[in-house]
Amino acid sequence: MGRQGDSPARGTASGSSSVRKPSAAVYRRRRLVVGGALLLVIALVVSGFALAAAFRGGSQQASSSQATSAGTPSTGPAASPSPATTASASATPSATPSPSAPATPTCNQNLVTVSAATDKPAYGPGENPLLTLKVTNGGTVPCEVNIGTSQMEFLVTSGSDRIFSSKDCQASSEDLVKVIAPGASETANFPWSRNRSADGCKAVAVAPGGGGAYYIFTAKLGSRASPKAVFQLN
Repeated sequence: MGRQGDSPARGTASGSSSVRKPSAAVYRRRRLVVGGALLLVIALVVSGFALAAAFRGGSQQASSSQATSAGTPSTGPAASPSPATTASASATPSATPSPSAPATPTCNQNLVTVSAATDKPAYGPGENPLLTLKVTNGGTVPCEVNIGTSQMEFLVTSGSDRIFSSKDCQASSEDLVKVIAPGASETANFPWSRNRSADGCKAVAVAPGGGGAYYIFTAKLGSRASPKAVFQLN
């Protein structure tokens, strides 16, 4: 019995010692598997390069866009502003104009008047008259008036005879602009030496007559002339 049990062992030993070669179909399947794996690897490598190139292209495009928006001039035609830019520009508040100051009332120069006066109605021998020119603002607002010697004239006449003018021998001619308040006045005095004068300060030998003769004093300021002020020389 023990010997018969050894037969299967020998049969197994003899079966394992004989190695079977793979068939041609197995070889073809192995080649297909290896070839497919190789194609998959190649596809992954190519896809990786394409993806990297795509990332590099996107970075360059973004950089170019940033440079254009930063102010670098482009070589193509000028692009119209984007809606966002237009909305931003229209949303910018405009400067609110400041309220204008109320207009200052204009002075009526026609209400500025000139008057003439003497310190006495009559003068004895050797007394010199004091001639006074007075400028009054008869308006309701202040007025600027030139009351300089360039505008003033103290004129003495007797009938048609021109006796004296302060402009004939005036040493200097100056402007003096003053603001005269409503209802206020400015005055200028001129002591007359009872002498005659001529245009250009020419010498005049004859003196005005006395003995109770009457004379007229007219004060002038530019184009304004005062009413006549009459006085007497004795």
